[in-house]
Amino acid sequence: MTQVALHQPCPPRRRFGLKTLLDAVSLYRQRCTLARLDARALEDIGITREQAEAEASRKIWDAPEFWQR
Repeated sequence: MTQVALHQPCPPRRRFGLKTLLDAVSLYRQRCTLARLDARALEDIGITREQAEAEASRKIWDAPEFWQR
């Protein structure tokens, strides 16, 4: 009989593959949509045109840290 004892939990593995690809495509689409919003829509979500353009121009791998969990 074999027994295995774990004294501490294993660290989570980074996700790779289809989920990562789908997240990247989703982020790209969201940033493209943000770039197309008019002044009224930007005012509704509380950001300026400059902030929207800055976010829309970020690279696909430059995602907020809380999205990478």
